[in-house]
Parts: sequence; structure tokens; C-alpha cells
Amino acid sequence: MHIEDVYIWDINAKWLGISPLQLMENAGSGVARVIEEKFGRNLKIAVFSGTGNNGGDGFVTARHLSFENEVTLFLVGDEAKIRSEEARHNWEILKSLDFVEIKVLKDSSYIKSLDLSGFDVIVDALLGAGTRGEPREPIRSAIEKINEYAGKARIVSIDLPSGYPSKIRVKTDFAVTFQWDKEEYEGFERIVVKIGYPKELYHLVGPGDVKFVLRKKGQHKGQNGKLLVIGGSEDYFGAPYLASKAASYIVDLVYLAMPEYSARRISDPDLILRPVEGKNFRPEYVEGLIELAKRVDAVVIGPGIGLREETKAFVREFVKRCDKPLVIDADGLKAIAKDLSVLRGKTFVLTPHAGEFRVLFGSSPEGSLTEKAELVIKKAREIGGVILLKGPYDIISDGKTWKYNKTGNRGMTTGGTGDVLAGLVGALLALGNEPLRAASVGAFLNGLAGDMVKEELGENFTALEVVKKVPKAVRWVEEF
Repeated sequence: MHIEDVYIWDINAKWLGISPLQLMENAGSGVARVIEEKFGRNLKIAVFSGTGNNGGDGFVTARHLSFENEVTLFLVGDEAKIRSEEARHNWEILKSLDFVEIKVLKDSSYIKSLDLSGFDVIVDALLGAGTRGEPREPIRSAIEKINEYAGKARIVSIDLPSGYPSKIRVKTDFAVTFQWDKEEYEGFERIVVKIGYPKELYHLVGPGDVKFVLRKKGQHKGQNGKLLVIGGSEDYFGAPYLASKAASYIVDLVYLAMPEYSARRISDPDLILRPVEGKNFRPEYVEGLIELAKRVDAVVIGPGIGLREETKAFVREFVKRCDKPLVIDADGLKAIAKDLSVLRGKTFVLTPHAGEFRVLFGSSPEGSLTEKAELVIKKAREIGGVILLKGPYDIISDGKTWKYNKTGNRGMTTGGTGDVLAGLVGALLALGNEPLRAASVGAFLNGLAGDMVKEELGENFTALEVVKKVPKAVRWVEEF
């Protein structure tokens, strides 16, 4: 696992009702337990805490160790800078204790004159994994002070040696890291302590994933994604419209290519219409649309496109020649089912429901969540891309790992919600996200928007209501 996963897991744990306070408590008590198991009790222990959440873990560690040891806590920095609610809560508890000595070190001159020679163990809780570059004062002096006692006292770091990976870092005996080892960590010994994350977090898509995906790149028009949606036929014009409209809330520009016959029914200033002649897509339109695709970051193909043979031939030829990330949906899936080789070497997301999955791969996902996931993983590996299997729980895989999404409700069996999903996934691909992430987060936002509609209107609603809730769903996540 990576450091960014910690950030995502913490937010998703909170969404499951596991508070940051619980996680901090479990982290600090885990560190204290390791120290006592390794070095015994009745020790003199110094805990150096910064003002961030790593420092908060240090406050909890100090409290747990104080039961059978003599503990001094050094706060490096100004207590007004203890920002997070859970770190502040644990700081207030410590301040009210009579058997933990607290010393506040606001300034490096205090730190330079410290004598730590009486301490058996020094705990480093100065900086967590989120910090960049070389440590600044007064933390820098604290790191240098701790290092003067390397080899004399036992030095234990919380999560990682403060200052890592820069050259100015704590010379730790070992670090106690949480839940699992991190792929970025090297060059220091680690002991892993569980802090109460449930197994779900390996696979569940939550608001943490969404926060990671929606970060804006730049301030100029078009820097935050351009998407092309290709769909519609003489029979359907709503589907490509819903996909495009949903995407328009997330990316800067959406081009909607559809047959002029249906395009006439759409007037929406948020979309750039690119009609093609006639009532349906035909192979002769591939050339022009490949040219248009060069101007965008991702393409959605399939919503409402219909099942005429000439249209299916158009879809296969377009997919074969397009080198942009693709979302293939609805009738587009039936078009490529005859020849999955058109996907070779492409970056893509397929968004089938169970029936379309069977058409594509000849077998239906059945059984438990993990049994279905195994089949989705297997097929995603075979075709070399991402599959988002829609259902009561959406299952998403890139052939290596799998995710599942629990947002959404029965009202979303209404026609069109799949088109909204395709548009959202396409938009997230256009922002430059990898396909597994774009597909997972698209599923989450689509379901969340649907849940917000249900709260307002009950279980009878249309897909357009879901589209209109997309900005609210995005804002909910950003504020979570």
C-alpha cells in the first residue's frame, strides 16, 4: 500500500462511522504497547510531539505510557497550532493530568539547551507522512537534539522517522507504522500495528477516493478536461444527452456528437453539439470523429447509439483507431462483443450490467460479492482494461485489484442512470485519472447523486434528476 492510501482509508473509515478519534486512540495505544513489550515498564520516557496528527498520536502514546512509566511530553511548536479536533482533544486531556510533565518548546533556543540524558526511551511524534521537504525550525532542532542521544536512549518513531525522506531525519531504532507497511518506506526498521480498519476498506469506494480524483489542475478554460460523447440514433437522443450533461459539471468542455436527426431536439448552451448527417452513425463518419477526438482528453461511446449493423461497424472501427481513453457503454458494448480484439492496447472502461456482461464474455456474474468480483477480475485481466459491472453493488476491476461501490438505490433502475454513470466516468478519465479510479469514483458519485434525489423525491424519479444532483454530490464530498 502507498502513503496516499492512508489518506483515502482515513476518510473512508470516517464515512463508515469509525471516527478519526478512534483511529488516533488505537494508534497511540498500539505504539505504547510495542514500547512496553520491547523495553519493559518503570522507564523514563520522553515524547516529542509536533502540532499535527502525528503529534496527536504522540499525545495518546504519552497517556497510555504514563500508567506505568514516568513520562515527559515535549510539545515542539505553539499549542495554538494544534489544528485537528482529535489532536486538540488529546492535548486537552494531557494538560489536565498531574502525572505527565509537559514542556512547551516554541523556539529552537530552548531545544538546543535540553538535557535528555536521564531518559531510557525517546518517542518521536514530530512529523507524519504528509510533510514535504526538509523540516523547518523548531522541528529541525528537535530532530537534531533527539539524534544526539542515538545509541544512548532507545528511539522509537511514530509512523516514520520525522524528516524522512530528507537527510534531516530522526535516527530511529524502529518506527511503529499503522495497519500495513508502505511501499515508499525504506532504510529503517518498521513494526506494523493494527488500528481498527475493517477489511472493507481494501475494496470499498468512498469519499476519500473521490477527494483524490477531483483535484483541479489549472485556471484556464479546457485545462480541467475536455470530453467527447458519441451516441444517439433515430430512436434515442436522451441517453447521450444525459451522459454529456452529467460530465459537463465536472470537465470544462463537452462535445456531443450525434446524428443531426436527434441533435435537433437538443438545445443546451453547456454542450458543444457536433451533428453528423442522417439518422444513425455509419462507418464513413469515423474519419471526422477521430479528428475531433484529437482535441479532447477522453471519449464516451455507445449511449443510445442503436444496434444497426452499420452502426456496430462504425463503433468497432472508431474504437480500433482511437488512442484516447474510452468509456464504452450500452449498445457500444454489444457492438464490440463480436470482436473484442479492437480493445487491444487501448485504455478503456467497459460499463456492462449483468446482461451485457454475459453478451460480452459468455458467462454471468453470480454468487457472493467476492465470487462476482473474481469473475470481473478474470475478464478484466483477459481484455487488458477496466470493467465496471453495474448492479446493486457495482464491482470494478482492472484485472489486478477490485473495488465495490454501495451508493445508489432501487429508484436508479429507471432508464438513463447508466448513461449518467458513463458520462461521469468519461469526465473523470478526461481529468487524467487512471481508469480504475475514474470508474470507481464515477460509480460512487452517480449513486450518491441518486441517493440525494431519493431523499428529496422518494424512489420514483428520472435520470435527469440524478444529473442535476451531481454538483451537490461533488460538494458533499469536498466538504466531508
